[in-house]
Amino acid sequence: MPTEMSTENELTLASLRRRQILGGSLAAMLPLASAPASAGTPALVVGGLPVTCNLTLPIACVANATNNASKAKPGSPLFEFEYSKYSGWPEIKESLMTGRIQAAYMLAPLVMDLVDKKIPLKIVSLGHRSGAVIMVRTDSSHKRFSDLKGKRIAIPSRFAVDFLFLRKMLARDGMTAKDIEIVEMAPPDMPAALYAKAVDAYCTGEPFGAAAQKAGYARPLAMTRDEWRNYICCVLTVREELIKENRPLVQELVNYVQAAGTWLDAGPVSRNKAVAIAAGRKFFNQDPNIIRFVMENPADRVTYGDLRMIKAEFDDLMKLSLDAATIKRPIAYESYVDESFVKNIKPIAITL
Repeated sequence: MPTEMSTENELTLASLRRRQILGGSLAAMLPLASAPASAGTPALVVGGLPVTCNLTLPIACVANATNNASKAKPGSPLFEFEYSKYSGWPEIKESLMTGRIQAAYMLAPLVMDLVDKKIPLKIVSLGHRSGAVIMVRTDSSHKRFSDLKGKRIAIPSRFAVDFLFLRKMLARDGMTAKDIEIVEMAPPDMPAALYAKAVDAYCTGEPFGAAAQKAGYARPLAMTRDEWRNYICCVLTVREELIKENRPLVQELVNYVQAAGTWLDAGPVSRNKAVAIAAGRKFFNQDPNIIRFVMENPADRVTYGDLRMIKAEFDDLMKLSLDAATIKRPIAYESYVDESFVKNIKPIAITL
């Protein structure tokens, strides 16, 4: 009988095929930071996953470095950001909890849960809209979610909004998570696991759906762009002591993330430049053709221009998380969100 939740993060075949599918190592357990900050300028290390839901972060980091290099005002403060790559949510959560890093892109429900456990965190910006897919093998007979009854489906984490998306789609066909077997798995391992038939489907953020789709052995069973237009998952999260100690630095980071979102949705020229940046070794270290596939098939597979923080949307996420039992009690919006930075955004020129 399928179990409601089990964990499986070590798939030998997945590890062997990961480089072939994604064109690079995506699963370093330790963060890979960008180049050191200039002498005398403290850099803020911001953790992220190599997923296109986090794409605003590399763009913000590169734009910030570019603008800093061109500044000629003596004595003007320079804030610098460094990107650190993680392979999964457990690692990035641990680093943020322990203070190893002070800022990261995190799963919104996970932040809610950590705040409820007295971890001093605040969400200060969204990172994207949409961008999750549920993939099945091209040669499978699965056309509806009812066809997945008793099947094995991978998710990144029970705190991932991908899991809530899966639950919504199951409910549409009169099913619950108890009708399938769910395994937690690092997103980079999912395409290979599907290829090896170690799972029957997986639900995650891009580009790990596009990787299998472009390779020809998988197809989307559902996409958030079609089913949940106001979907949010990855949010920019900072430790509260950083806000207290260096509010201007947090404000500048939010300024750049929000500007990066507007720039990314400006058109194909911006997105082509973003592909080249994100594919680089300092950031996602992925095949640019796969990231480009996400940007173009279709163009709104992931969107970034609307990064408003809307309480009703977070309330909806909380209700879904409560129903999924990943959050045990309602958590006050003001306890895990700080809207002040989004409300005080200053325009930033992205010149890449």
